[in-house]
Amino acid sequence: MASPVESRRPELRKDSVTNRWVIFSPARAKRPSDFKSKSPAPSSTDSPQTCPFCIGQEHHCAPEIFRFPPQNPDWKVRVIQNLYPALSRDKDLDSSTSLSSGSLLWGCLLDGYGFHDVIIESPVHSVHLSDLTPEDVAQVLFAYKKRILQLASDDSIKYVQVFKNHGASAGASMTHSHSQMVGLPVIPPSVTTRLDSMKQYFNETGKCSICHVPTKDLLVDESVHFISVVPYAASFPFELWIVPRDHVSHFHELDQEKCRLLILEGY
Repeated sequence: MASPVESRRPELRKDSVTNRWVIFSPARAKRPSDFKSKSPAPSSTDSPQTCPFCIGQEHHCAPEIFRFPPQNPDWKVRVIQNLYPALSRDKDLDSSTSLSSGSLLWGCLLDGYGFHDVIIESPVHSVHLSDLTPEDVAQVLFAYKKRILQLASDDSIKYVQVFKNHGASAGASMTHSHSQMVGLPVIPPSVTTRLDSMKQYFNETGKCSICHVPTKDLLVDESVHFISVVPYAASFPFELWIVPRDHVSHFHELDQEKCRLLILEGY
């Protein structure tokens, strides 16, 4: 008989007080390191012999989506499904058409349809993203782009986010260098607010608020294709934005050469 956790489906709940969407995912409770100490002592998955992200251990992973180079046993980057996904790929949970409980007095509830993937950035256990050559980091960025485009082909997916937790204190459960990607059926209110603010700025000034950033005071570095700036109202210490000089709206509009130059030029 299935346990209460196993029988529950993921949900997206919107709080009417904060206007914030939150994913409630029973599958995440199965992660073996959720309640482990954040001490530096290595866990059982911290060695190349047992780590499922290492080359030669692919059979221990969730299904692969693609790899670079394609069909090559000596891969550089692998994109796989998350073994403990926050969202369900089950089309029966398609949130664009399925509303679990309707609009509630205190919020909104949607079935948790979406995607949660892992990008393994290197086949070598001890290698971190910062250790890779510019060309290899560019391959990671290009893997992001390729997967974003795949997720964008699903009409139910409205927003894709890439994130990376480095170290136990940041929430990482595996020491092998990796990042994650989620495809959501809703657009987070913080993103909507940012877009609305940029539209308002353009309507009032006729200029893009990012292109018009006062770089003299906020500029950290610049190259032929990119600039890095400190946000005027940074929300945490050391916050930086890397902005393309070309006026593009989406990360996946970067071509493979720009991904390579992003790293070669010092970012």
